[in-house]
Amino acid sequence: MHDDPTSLPFLLPERDWPAPRQLANGKLIWSGAAVTGSNIMADDAPCCPLHNPELDHGPKTTGKYKLPFQRPVAGCRTWKNSDVESELTRVKALIADTDLSRLFENAWPNTLDTAVKWHGTGTSGEDLTFLITGDINAMWLRDSANQMQSYISVLKPSSDSDSLASLWRGVINTQARYISVSPYCNSFQPPVESKIKPSPSTSGDKVFPNYDPNFVFECKYELDSLAAFLQVSAEYYQKTQDTNFFGKYKWIEAVKAIMKVAKDMQTPTYAANGAVNDSPYQFERTTTRATETLTNDGSGNPVQNGTGLIRSAFRPSDDTTTYQLFIPANMQFASYLSRASFIMGKLPGQTDLASQMQALAKQVQNAISQHGIIQHPVLGSIYAFEVDGYGSSTIMDDANIPSLLSAPLLGYVPQNDQVYQNTRKMILSSQNPYYMRGPLLNAVGSPHNGPGNSWPMASIVRILTSDNVGEIRGELSALVGSTASRGLIHESVSTFDPEKFTRPW
Repeated sequence: MHDDPTSLPFLLPERDWPAPRQLANGKLIWSGAAVTGSNIMADDAPCCPLHNPELDHGPKTTGKYKLPFQRPVAGCRTWKNSDVESELTRVKALIADTDLSRLFENAWPNTLDTAVKWHGTGTSGEDLTFLITGDINAMWLRDSANQMQSYISVLKPSSDSDSLASLWRGVINTQARYISVSPYCNSFQPPVESKIKPSPSTSGDKVFPNYDPNFVFECKYELDSLAAFLQVSAEYYQKTQDTNFFGKYKWIEAVKAIMKVAKDMQTPTYAANGAVNDSPYQFERTTTRATETLTNDGSGNPVQNGTGLIRSAFRPSDDTTTYQLFIPANMQFASYLSRASFIMGKLPGQTDLASQMQALAKQVQNAISQHGIIQHPVLGSIYAFEVDGYGSSTIMDDANIPSLLSAPLLGYVPQNDQVYQNTRKMILSSQNPYYMRGPLLNAVGSPHNGPGNSWPMASIVRILTSDNVGEIRGELSALVGSTASRGLIHESVSTFDPEKFTRPW
């Protein structure tokens, strides 16, 4: 088990540059953001040279791939942190391969360089952070938690408003605000304090419970989004021991909302007498993609009673689940609900809630052992990707985190666990229908953008869940060669054509 999985470079790629407003003089403004001190924080913005990752930037490395320098100019980075810069310098000096060093230099600080759309103070005096997912001007619960996770190795206690700790608290507070109002939703509009105009959203979706499109960007219920909030909270506490922070503002309220959703989403499709239960969540969208809407009038495929697992309508890829008992999200939820319960237990008057959290975490863990492990004809006992409680299961893995491959990183099982190792063999072989193979990058892909496209993120997870030096070296080499000479980690790449990729970062 990795105590600090994010100490290795570029754990998770981010999603591109913030959307600029082009000016006549060939410069741009980061929309809705401005520099206060050293970090971008308010309404007006400085003019910055247009930085396009598709352009031919210099200086380039002297290595095989001649990778360009891809960081925005210093004055146009959306958040500056001296600890991050010091660590960047230290690690770069340890990497002999100039291409790998450049990839780390470009990718690891990318969130801070490009995605901190706004950081400021809320109406109650709390830190708030609007951390965009990259090429979409909205804040995803899962993505923003994962983006912060990349910097856990340099997180330390600080009350300074320009500190990484303040930025982290801002993410937790902003997420808590979102969850306490719309706990079934996955991505959100800017805080009103930022004065950033909400983006056009998916208001045409038919969703129950209802939501406000000026507050919510999209409302796909994903169990992993709620687990991500617990994770980013537990990791902040792990590094700072800042108990008092969690007793302020909306953290307790958000956890209560999460507990209610989790228990409600243990509701089966049918009551004991055969009557159809009202679904706590429904989602329908007019679409040509089967993975963008739920069957059975938005309720999804039937789920058996009594499993103890928690339903999830969508996967972390934002695709619908086939069977709603999605095992990786249940793993993540059980792991971080347990850790968050220890924080709750330290807060005045919250011992009962802490006990409820611990009990639910244990129930879900037991349910995974009972219903989430299936027999593979070649590999023996493995974790299923999804189950329905009736005996149906999906054998596969998806690159997006949480995944089965990432189970040790979630703190759910040790790396040497036999069922995990059997599952890992399935995932990294042709037994997994979404393991992509070819001359460029052999890695897990996703139905999200189809067969033939491997995700570098999955290659990174493979590195972080391996102790095999040869395997790690091989994956690092493949990653460096997968950037199409851009020097940034793409979302996905064709396994046969390096110039075919999604998202240029």
